[in-house]
Amino acid sequence: MVASNTAVEPAVIVVMGVASSGKTSLGERLAGQLGWPFRDADSFHPPENVAKMAGGTPLNDEDRKPWLAAIAAWIDDLRSTGRNGIVTCSALKRAYRLVIVGDRQDVALVYLKGSRALIGERMASRQHHFMPTALLDSQFAALEEPGADENPLVVSVESSKDAIVSDVMTRLGLG
Repeated sequence: MVASNTAVEPAVIVVMGVASSGKTSLGERLAGQLGWPFRDADSFHPPENVAKMAGGTPLNDEDRKPWLAAIAAWIDDLRSTGRNGIVTCSALKRAYRLVIVGDRQDVALVYLKGSRALIGERMASRQHHFMPTALLDSQFAALEEPGADENPLVVSVESSKDAIVSDVMTRLGLG
C-alpha cells in the first residue's frame, strides 16, 4: 500500500470509515480536483443489502461478500487499464480491507477517524440516506481500526472539508 509519506502516486484511493464520517464528501472532492472517477461503495450493494439496512438490520459478513468482491473488481479493472480512481467503503474490518486493498501496492487507504459523538451528530442531520442512526453503534462495534501494517493515512474528521482534502492530497503526494 502507498505510504502516507511517499511521493509515488496511488492508482486508487480507498476512503474508509464509519457511516457519516465524510467518506463520500472527501471522495467527491478528491475526484473533482484530480479528475479521477469516483464510486461510492453504496452503489455496489445488491438491492437485498440496501433493503436489509433500510429495515434497520446490520449486514453480516455473508451479505458483504458480493459487495466487497464488486468493489475489488472495480479497483482491479482500473489498475489493469492504467486508470486511477477513488472509492469509498466503510471497510470496517481488516478482513474486508484485505479483499479491497490487500497487497495492492498502488492502492492508498485513507481512514477518516472521528468520535462517536461527532459522527452521530452528522448522521442525525443527514437526509435521504438508507442507513438509520440506530445502526451507527453497530458500525463502531464492528470497526477494527487499520493497523500500522496496513499503512493507512489516518485523517481526523474534525477539520474542515477543505482542510481534509488538502491534507490528503499533500500526504499522498498528489498536490
